[in-house]
Amino acid sequence: MHPTRLTAAVAALALSASLATALAGPATAAPAAAAPQAQPVPPGQGKSLALAAADRAADSGLDELRHGADEELVRTSVTPWANGLYYAAYERTYRGLPVVGGDAVVVSDSSGKVREVTGAKAPAIKVATKAKVTADAALATARKQLASVESASAPELTVLLKGGKAVLTWHTLVIGRTAQDAPSSLDTYVDARTGAVARATDKILHADGRGYHNGNVTIDTAASSMTDTSRGGFKCGGQNGSAYTGSSPWGNNGANDLVTACVDIMYAAQKEHSMLKEWFGYNGQNGQGGMVPARAGLSEVNAYYDGTKTTYGRNQNGTNQLTGIDVVAHEYGHEIFDRTPGSSGSSNENGGLNESTGDIFGALTEHYANNPNDTPDYTVGEKLNFTGNNQPIRNMYNPSLIGNDPNCYPQLTSGTEVHAAAGPQNHWFYLLAEGSNPGGGKPNSPICSGGPSSVTGIGIQKAGKIFMGALLMKTSSWNHLAARKATLTSAKNTYGSAECNAVKAAWNAIGVPAQSGETDCGGTTTPDFSLALNPSSGSVQPGASVTSTVNTSTTGGSAQTVQLSASGAPSGVTVSFSPASVTSGNSSTMTVQVAAGTANGTYPITVTGTGSATHTVTYQLAVGTTTPPTGCDNTEYSYQGSLTSGQAAAQPDGSYYYSATSGTHVGCLRGPAGTDFDLYLQKWNGSGWADVAVGGTATADEDTSYYGTAGYYRYVVHAYSGSGAYTLGLSAP
Repeated sequence: MHPTRLTAAVAALALSASLATALAGPATAAPAAAAPQAQPVPPGQGKSLALAAADRAADSGLDELRHGADEELVRTSVTPWANGLYYAAYERTYRGLPVVGGDAVVVSDSSGKVREVTGAKAPAIKVATKAKVTADAALATARKQLASVESASAPELTVLLKGGKAVLTWHTLVIGRTAQDAPSSLDTYVDARTGAVARATDKILHADGRGYHNGNVTIDTAASSMTDTSRGGFKCGGQNGSAYTGSSPWGNNGANDLVTACVDIMYAAQKEHSMLKEWFGYNGQNGQGGMVPARAGLSEVNAYYDGTKTTYGRNQNGTNQLTGIDVVAHEYGHEIFDRTPGSSGSSNENGGLNESTGDIFGALTEHYANNPNDTPDYTVGEKLNFTGNNQPIRNMYNPSLIGNDPNCYPQLTSGTEVHAAAGPQNHWFYLLAEGSNPGGGKPNSPICSGGPSSVTGIGIQKAGKIFMGALLMKTSSWNHLAARKATLTSAKNTYGSAECNAVKAAWNAIGVPAQSGETDCGGTTTPDFSLALNPSSGSVQPGASVTSTVNTSTTGGSAQTVQLSASGAPSGVTVSFSPASVTSGNSSTMTVQVAAGTANGTYPITVTGTGSATHTVTYQLAVGTTTPPTGCDNTEYSYQGSLTSGQAAAQPDGSYYYSATSGTHVGCLRGPAGTDFDLYLQKWNGSGWADVAVGGTATADEDTSYYGTAGYYRYVVHAYSGSGAYTLGLSAP
């Protein structure tokens, strides 16, 4: 047993269960008949069905969710949405290590149907997981990337997907200042085999100034501190990180009074928080009810978000602080982008979309607040006069009016500066919200070459909710093409065909082309289906056979005929399907026949479904090596399973059991000879699974005994090293 080295594979099970149960109570999957009976949890059935569908899709390895034998997809967040929809985000792990890249989002509904899958494509990962460079050496290298360091996180061994290859790295976040004395929050990956910097991305996202004065406003604070306990402890203070103290009324309306600056910051951030909840049903800038703290009084012409806080300086002439509605909402828009699936990427295009997201949330918050001191508009910094020319720094309805920023997607290049690269998506959002000729005193907006003759807007609130829904489908490979597909899906699912067609027209108007598989807004979707196996692995002795059910479902358009086939089977193994073709939504039985004399081993078999599209899933076949060991005859209940090195499984049967009384829980694990399998007993603590007993050896066999009170329990079996079949025996009070 390795109690201090609980791997991500086991932590993943704890996290997934915690998320599912936080939403719907402990999982409702029934244990085997012989298992202690779990108590029913009636609330949240729609959520349970949606999450079960998402997890099945992740387990099946469908398209963007495809993963190798040593990889797992871990559900990291679930966001409820309109019309019974749920967004489930997944991150990849490899042999228990986190993977940067290869993340995915599954959109499912309360009837248990998968609506959409988005993912960052990932190569099959094969990389040694033993570091040659120490964590301390990697940390020293990371710290050297900045001239001065304020803080640095402890290095974490991480697999980085870079240029289509997997690299073992030490990951750390270093906060400080560059040689040019600019603030920096450097997300750093140091190659764990060579010691070189594999990637370093600055998470600092700047906004070059905004207006500051919102007049006399109401803000939420504690009695003697500028701390908002109702929004996750959000606070505002000076550069030392402490909240300003005093009492209401806060500030004195002074242009450069820093307590007044915090009044402006808290007002705008709280308005954005309320807008997210009331207009979109989204729980705060971080998705969990709160937001990072804020600091005023930076002696620079700057404002930025660095992943841990937002910071605000002054304008160039020093005549005011940069704490107006759109600067604050812009910076917290970066937190929204960072905290939604896929986080922040490293390319200029991704950075431009991030900057545009800040501008979009600035406009949304101005419209929601509707403050007469800063009337709603679609320009950025129009009240600041930050360089003395009385001009805004960006324009959403016609980006080219400021610095000749690009209006159209085809104008972008890999070297376009990120603030300029915000132009196309800013332009798209204005067209979607207001249209090309909105009237009512609102400015007209040009249409790019090849676009429609005109675009009719749907209103900023609808446009904002569609955009927020798309951000919940974001992955680490986010770009304009992915944003087009995601916003079309969001519009169709959230509202319907009319809004979806408006989204499509707005993208066409800025030159973002149609994408394969995107939603057909006319009332139908591109015909498509999904494929899954139950179970997705099996063990068999030579001369015998094993079966699995091939499940299909219609994910787009009408049901269609799906032809089934298999490839990759080793010599002596044949695979057949009954029937060989099904109508999507139906199932087939796959039989894997293993001839006598077939070599022992573990073999991946690719199952292919061919219809209007082609999808594949992988079946892991273990031949001759998986007879479950014995030795737990004195326990009440017995379960068998098979794991490859680094994998983990929950028992009984992927679920949990309920003990109605206090008493002793006995666990008995017998694993394959020559391996190191670990056993954990976990108890539900109301918000997650907590370890209450662990085995005590570093071998294949482990035993636990725990006296506990009534409650929900489960065992987790973890293949720390080695692969094969195991037997788990358990007795419960």
